[in-house]
This record gives sequence, structure tokens and C-alpha cells, in this order.
Amino acid sequence: MEIPSPKKWSQEIWLAIFTSLALFFIMSSFDYSTFLMAADKRVLQTPSINDPCTGKYIYIQDLPSKFNSDLLKNCRLLTRGTENSMCPYIENNGLGPLIEDDYDGILSNNSWFNTNQFMLEVIFHNKIMHYKCLTKVPSMASVVFVPFYAGLDVSLHLWDSNISSRDSSAHDLLDFLSNKPEWKRMWGRDHFMVAGRISWDFRRQTDNISDWGSKLRFLPQSMNMSMLSVESSSWNNDYAIPYPTYFHPWKDSLIFDWQTRMRNRKRPYLFTFVGSPRPEMTKSIRGRVIDQCQRSTNSLCQFIDCSSIQNSCSKPVSVMKSFQSSIYCLQPPGDSYTRRSIFDSILAGCIPVFFHPGTAYSQYKWHFPKNHTKYSVYIPVKDVINDLKEGTIEKVLVGISKEEELSMRNEVIKLIPNIVYGDPMVRLETVEDAFDLSIKGIIERVEEIRKVIKDGEDPSVGFAEEDSYKFTFSDYNHT
Repeated sequence: MEIPSPKKWSQEIWLAIFTSLALFFIMSSFDYSTFLMAADKRVLQTPSINDPCTGKYIYIQDLPSKFNSDLLKNCRLLTRGTENSMCPYIENNGLGPLIEDDYDGILSNNSWFNTNQFMLEVIFHNKIMHYKCLTKVPSMASVVFVPFYAGLDVSLHLWDSNISSRDSSAHDLLDFLSNKPEWKRMWGRDHFMVAGRISWDFRRQTDNISDWGSKLRFLPQSMNMSMLSVESSSWNNDYAIPYPTYFHPWKDSLIFDWQTRMRNRKRPYLFTFVGSPRPEMTKSIRGRVIDQCQRSTNSLCQFIDCSSIQNSCSKPVSVMKSFQSSIYCLQPPGDSYTRRSIFDSILAGCIPVFFHPGTAYSQYKWHFPKNHTKYSVYIPVKDVINDLKEGTIEKVLVGISKEEELSMRNEVIKLIPNIVYGDPMVRLETVEDAFDLSIKGIIERVEEIRKVIKDGEDPSVGFAEEDSYKFTFSDYNHT
């Protein structure tokens, strides 16, 4: 074997050193961030089967501030059509001002707020910001959340005679969304938004000035999206979720403690109605309901008149005290099918009495049992109208056995976690609240659409169609 000369060996060493230095310089100058981000993205797009968030990821669409936060900054403009300023209700992530006093056991400390029902979209947005399965990679997401404060926006223009001003934000939003790459994945059918108003406020069918609301839900792109709101319309891509109550627990034990208190609550009244008559609405049964309440024997019924000068219906303590003192709470339709009062009464452990299936049974499918007889009493509207002198309501309620009453109350109290929105800044540990059930419901709905597409069928069939039988008992076991 030939042994290299010292001169040749020295040259090879220096060549090796020079090559190493050159490689070190090149490698140290290389931007690893792009490489690592790309690698990380590849990993995120193919999540592990052990990932607890698989099938649950949500992507939050980043919107221009005019669609959400700017509306809150201009809260003084949101008072149109209401008596009070909306600004105080923006406090505490949309929960409103904290109610600090216990008021002799009517409420519980540090989890009750003076919450306005129109703040649902703000509460939901803040809740979803703390959702455990968020992703910044749209292709990973099961659904795309669009944080448009549709209810607050439309409230600025509901009374405008200029139709185009009512629809301006809707057009701008949909133009923005439909130009995003994530839209084209399912052409918006995996997108959803939340509204703190009833869905009908966004389904103006004509351009007549006298017609109510905006045309948001009838615009072509919007028809591919889903809307979660406090009351759904008869269209299949609208879904009802609970109105916000005053109770926003920040830990599970607060819910359990509250349930125990409602089980043990003494209830001196057989039934209660908290509301006001609707004399201008010819088909409303409220006047008859009030009349039956006031004519009840032995003062079995408690009537809280929300139209009186001493109106206490906007005071959480007064409302909850009334519901907690009653076995049954009457829930006739008001300006629309549903009422926030439904959820306040359930929170108080009061068994709801419904007069129309559109008030609850065909609405809150993700939050209420399918068999409505487990938690409520149903008295058809026609019975109240046709049998006024006989006192139909009292007769029905007196005829319910104590065993049935106890069973229904227990079921109502079990529903309490389903209808409250926990504090947006924390996540409850073992309890699924109204937010959790809403997210689960919309994800399942979008997965059904994905299966339709996978099977080679048309996902538009039935997606945004009107269901004329939606507000009937056609899909419900009511025997």
C-alpha cells in the first residue's frame, strides 16, 4: 500500500477543513423556518388517529373588523329600536355586568350576569376562541366559523327605508368569503355563522320597504352556509340554539350546586306567566293565557305583567324569583314562535308549558330530548281558544299526577347544563354546555354533507330548501 507523502496529506487535510467550513457557512445561512413550517403543515394535515381533536377541528375565518369588533366599538349606535343602550351588555366578553349580590339565595355568586339576548353572537365568538380544537390550517378543519355579528349589524338598519343599506354588509361579507380559497373546498357548505336574533330577521323575501329584515340568508352564497340562531326559520340550513340566560358558570360544580338548589326549591304557585299581552296581534293567545291565569282558583297562577309601569321583567333577580316559585311556566308564542323565557324558566327548574310545536319541539333539536313529554306539557292553541270558560290550562295542570310532575321536573333540571353558556374565558371539565352541543351538532351536520359528496351525490339537494312541515310534530315522538 502506497503511503501518501507529507505534502499530499497536508493538502487533503486543508481541503477537508475548507469543505467543512463552507458547508457550515451554507447550513447556518439556510432559513429553516420555511422548511419547518412546511413540515409542520404536512404533519397537521394528516393528524394522528390518536389525536383527540380529529374530526373536531374548527378554523375561524379572519374577517375585516367592520364585521364584528367595530360594531362593538360603536355600541351607542346599536340602540335603535330598543329602550336602553347596548354598551353595558358588551362587558365581560358579552355576558354583561356581573350581578354581585346573592339576593337571599335567588342567584348564586360570581356566575350571574345581566346578559342581553342579542349578545349571543359575541358570547359564542368568545367561547369559540377558547375551543380546544382550533386550527390555523383550513384543510384540517371540519367546519369554518364565520364571526360575523349578523344580529348587531342588521339592528343598525332594520328600520331603514333604504333597502340597499340593510343588505350592504351581507353583500360585502359574502363577496369576501367567496373569494377565499377555503370557500372553494365545499363552496361554503362547511361554513357557519351565529346570530343573536331570530333567523327570520335575515330572510326578507321582497324588496318592498315595508318588508322586515335583511336578505342575507337568501343571497346565493349564504344559501350554501348554515346559520345558528336563537330561533330557526323553516329553511333546512337554519338551526336553533338556546337564548343566553343570566347564568354563566366557570366550573362544573357551580352547575351541580345550582341543580341541587332547584330540586329542593319550594314552589307555592301551580303555574306562572311572565310576559305581556299582544293585543295588536290578532292570532296571539297571550290575552287568553293571561285571562286564564288571573281567573285561576285559589290563586294557583302568578302573573308578572311586563307591560306595566313597574315592569320588573328586565331584572334577572325578579324574573328568576318568579320562575323558582312555580311548578309550571307558561310559554305562549310572542312576536315570534320562541322566547328567551323558555330557558330562564328551565334554569329555574320550572316545567315549561308550550302551546305550539314551533316554540321548542321543532327548534332546539341538539339541546332538548326528542320525546317532549319527558320535560314539558303541551296544550294545543285551539284548546286554549275554544275552551276559555272552562279554564283549560288549570284543568290540564291540576290533572297531572305528582309522580309525573316530579319526573318532569327532574328531567328539566337535567337539561340545565344543555341550555347555559359557560363563562367564555374557561372550559368546563365534564359538562357539555349549550355551546358544546351546538358545535357538536353543526360538525355532525357538515359531516353528513361530506358523506353525500363522497357518495357522488349532489350536496345542494335539500340543503337550503324550505320545509313546510318543520314546525309540526311530523318528526317527533309525542305520544
